[in-house]
Amino acid sequence: MGMEETNATSESGANSPPVTDGNQESQGPVTQKAPVRFGWVVGVMVRCMLNIWGVILFLRLSKITSEAGILLMWLIILMSTVVTSVTALSVSAIATNGRVVSGGAYFMISRSLGPEIGGPIGVVFSFANALACALNTVGFAEEVQALLKDFDVVMVDEVNDIRIIGVITVTLLLLISLAGMEWESKAQILFFIVLLVSFTNYFVGTFLPPTQEKQAQGIFGYRSEIFIENLMPDWRGPNSNFFQMFAIFFPSATGILSGVNICGDLKDPTSAIPKGTLMAIFFTTLSYLAISVTVASCAVRDASGNITDILTGNITDILTGNITDGCVGLGCKYGWNFTQCIETQSCKYGLANSLKISGFYYLITAGVFAASLSSALGFLVSAPKVFQCLCKDNLYPYIGFFAKGYGKNNEPLRAYLLCFVIAVAFILIAELNTIAALISNFFLCSYGLINFSCFHASITNSPGWRPAFHYYSKWTALFGAVVSVVLMLLFTWWAALTTFGIIVFLFGYVNYNKPKVNWGSSVQAGTYNMALSYSVSLSGVEDHVKNFRPQCLVLTGPPNQRPALVDFVGSFTKHISLMICGDIIMVSLPLKTRAPDATECLVKWMNKRKVRSFYSPFSSDNLRVGARYLMQVTHLPNLTCENKTNQTK
Repeated sequence: MGMEETNATSESGANSPPVTDGNQESQGPVTQKAPVRFGWVVGVMVRCMLNIWGVILFLRLSKITSEAGILLMWLIILMSTVVTSVTALSVSAIATNGRVVSGGAYFMISRSLGPEIGGPIGVVFSFANALACALNTVGFAEEVQALLKDFDVVMVDEVNDIRIIGVITVTLLLLISLAGMEWESKAQILFFIVLLVSFTNYFVGTFLPPTQEKQAQGIFGYRSEIFIENLMPDWRGPNSNFFQMFAIFFPSATGILSGVNICGDLKDPTSAIPKGTLMAIFFTTLSYLAISVTVASCAVRDASGNITDILTGNITDILTGNITDGCVGLGCKYGWNFTQCIETQSCKYGLANSLKISGFYYLITAGVFAASLSSALGFLVSAPKVFQCLCKDNLYPYIGFFAKGYGKNNEPLRAYLLCFVIAVAFILIAELNTIAALISNFFLCSYGLINFSCFHASITNSPGWRPAFHYYSKWTALFGAVVSVVLMLLFTWWAALTTFGIIVFLFGYVNYNKPKVNWGSSVQAGTYNMALSYSVSLSGVEDHVKNFRPQCLVLTGPPNQRPALVDFVGSFTKHISLMICGDIIMVSLPLKTRAPDATECLVKWMNKRKVRSFYSPFSSDNLRVGARYLMQVTHLPNLTCENKTNQTK
């Protein structure tokens, strides 16, 4: 049985098909359709690929490649793949360990590490998805604003135009989401087809002979000199370095949990999640590697875009350098003088600035639209699904309002509106790089906790930890957790420390309230192992005057009926010694039947009174026999058998 089996009934009810009784059937047939369920291709692989192929691919990949160089760009891509692949293995292990219902990453972590860790990561992960929606919406707005600028259309100014377009766009995406998962899935399929066409258009464009207009923008086709020039990094700006570029790129790899986040809408989550997630990582990694190396083999770093910068003269004079004296940049070898914009750092085109290689220009624009809108829509759907599951568990106050679901798919309409408000707030920042750095921080935190939960469940040897997915290792999970934390600190240390502070605060709140849940978490298994180990080690230790602690069996009966006796003994055993409140229930006397939850109520009474004690009820025919056996069962090591008998007398 999996860790989550015990809660399967209570937590999957919201997603179960409607059940009708016999009376309803006699009145007429039920016309309500069953909830929409997806397979591993459409539900996981396509969804993950669309979210991984986000706005960074079209709007920032060429710039990152220009500054980092081809070699370091490949290192960034492969390091991102390592983090996401290890996390995907951990996710697959947890997903195949038992029933997985709606709630995605939050559900898996909370049922693995308990509510203390699950609660904070549920809040952080929901927030991260809302930020990712804002990131891709801002990217879409940037592209639309640039397109309008080409036609000399300006609404207010550059920044405010991005804000206006972004808010309108996310509002339209919200309406699609509110229409239901079936409409959202159809929209994603359309975006996926457009993206494939756009990729084909890009690769065809790299082989087409560049026109004079393209050459003015720095595109010269495949050239060995360009490839060699772009191999090494060319950092620009005071804060530009490897980890800053890594932080900007990493949101491109944060779509791997898109299928997990809608696991309640999958036909078979335990099979679909491993296959779909790993296949998506494989294909998208190949695409990023291919695009980064091809774009850096076809275009120089800086170009003016001005056709008048072409060098006049025959090819022999150009190659021999007779008319290129004072010309700066690799473009000089190909007959273009971009010296002025290079020296003044005002180039608008080239690999380091704005670059679009395509066979047909507007297909690339369609690809940007499809990538940004599909990712924004995917994250806009994921965040409410995760947050709804968190709200249903009632770990934090005032969030139960967002738990309500509507329709056959139990759609979290209220959580959609909350995610919409958060996304709009960050869209108003209108700065893609700033939002990207924040997203990297929150997603790395989520990945670290997912890997740690898998590692912790493995080392505690919990009987409920038996995943059907065997292609993972607890050591790779630990490696993934450590790498995620290290990258958080290297990317943006202040954001990482802020995130840690938020998690500690949320953890402390849940730990203080101690919610009444029994999810069979690995924390419970670890606590049991630790208590058992310490108990066994103490059994062979003799008493000593330096560490003597009184161990008291107090025959209180129901503790709340003798509060003075409980307080008296508790005053000298509090926090340092063992106290057991014994209650002998004499079955031979016609006593009133006890309530089933009497023990729980009495334990609550002692906790409220701040009395640290065990409560041990014991059934017996009479008081003498009951007391004798109670002392034997509790096994007080300071009392011999004769002393027990004398004390009973």
